[in-house]
Amino acid sequence: MKQADVVVIGGSAAGIPAALTARRHYPEKSVILIRSEKQVLIPCGIPYIYGTVGAPDKNLIPDGGLQSNKVEIIVDEAKELKPSEKKVILASGESVSYDRLILATGSSPILLPIPGIEKKNVYAIRKDIPYLQTLLEALKTTKNLVILGGGFIGVEFADECKKNRDINVTVVEALEHCLQIAYGEGTCRCSLEVEDYLTKKGVTIITGASIEKIIGDESVTAVKLSNGKEIPADALIVSVGVSPNIGLAKEAGLAISNGAITVDTTMRTSDPNIFACGDCASKFSFFTGQPSAVRLASIATTEARIAGANLFEIKRKNPGVIGVFSTAMGNLTVAIAGMSESAAKKSGFDVVAGEAEASDRHPGGMPGESKMWVKLIFNKANGELVGGVVRGGPSAGELINGISACIQSRMNANDIATFQIGTHPAVTSSPIAYPLVNAAEMALKNMKG
Repeated sequence: MKQADVVVIGGSAAGIPAALTARRHYPEKSVILIRSEKQVLIPCGIPYIYGTVGAPDKNLIPDGGLQSNKVEIIVDEAKELKPSEKKVILASGESVSYDRLILATGSSPILLPIPGIEKKNVYAIRKDIPYLQTLLEALKTTKNLVILGGGFIGVEFADECKKNRDINVTVVEALEHCLQIAYGEGTCRCSLEVEDYLTKKGVTIITGASIEKIIGDESVTAVKLSNGKEIPADALIVSVGVSPNIGLAKEAGLAISNGAITVDTTMRTSDPNIFACGDCASKFSFFTGQPSAVRLASIATTEARIAGANLFEIKRKNPGVIGVFSTAMGNLTVAIAGMSESAAKKSGFDVVAGEAEASDRHPGGMPGESKMWVKLIFNKANGELVGGVVRGGPSAGELINGISACIQSRMNANDIATFQIGTHPAVTSSPIAYPLVNAAEMALKNMKG
């Protein structure tokens, strides 16, 4: 039987930083990481396997960081937990004992109960290299690809699958617009611009409809929609969300809530010696304290750094899920942090918004220039920032992280309007026109109005 002070089960976005954080905070402790995969995929990079990157083996997280920090890696499947014995049983029959255990078992893609879902050439987004390679091979002969789900993964697959392929791509989204879960109901500029970009690339977007039936004998040949239409399909990609992997925890008797492993703000489970983080762990909203279904690699890494630091001494607490999303297509980057205006209103907030737009270079003729649009959403009761939306070039992806920091720090409109910024003609908007600051100023004006 192997032995370690800390054992981590799972080697992806939560498992790796959990193990590294444990080593950094408790350098005298031994750490073992157990994972079933020989190689680990970058989760958010999976759509880019089918276009920009080109192959699953070019989308891998290297083991160098674990190895240089003396984290032992065991490639095997954890089959059973025995909390009373503080032991993990592996598929090989070997067991590993622990003093503290971190569960970072992740999630699996949801497959809806659609008639025909079991047919050949129907694919979910699994974090499995051979499986994703099979999809890559199938796309070589696919003429008609249908993607079910117009969230971030769905639209990224649509964009990437059109690259270097003569292929018809159709996105089917049940809501009124793509990306609506993140950006809210109504005509958000970001959702509309993404749909416009994809349409101009030749992607067909069908909203307000779902797939009722998958047609074909052994393989999919078409899909029937809820509006009665049939669409030809040689392949179908299903991207409608994920379900937490809780089998190990449930069988071991750990508490489960809302389909995930119950954790407190320290990431501790119902067993004081076991922590959980990432997609497998329960979540709550930063804004309302209510359960949250948002699961992202960025959230997983944050939770992992909390869990790893708290193993032998409570040092950190989870503030709750803010939810920060971004995607890029061509020269267009769209991003959101926190609540959309409609989501905030649904949660009972009286909100006021401010918008500003400016060139992200100054003067506007500088190389790489694009228009940066920022919308900030504030709680009218106390002036605190509860959400932000950015549309622009590549720098929008980092500006949204700054907005998330403002939200987590509970900054108000005055704080942001007097925010001390660093600017440079080649990389930022002008300090006079800086859209983050000016959006806050516009919100203050609207509050008075």
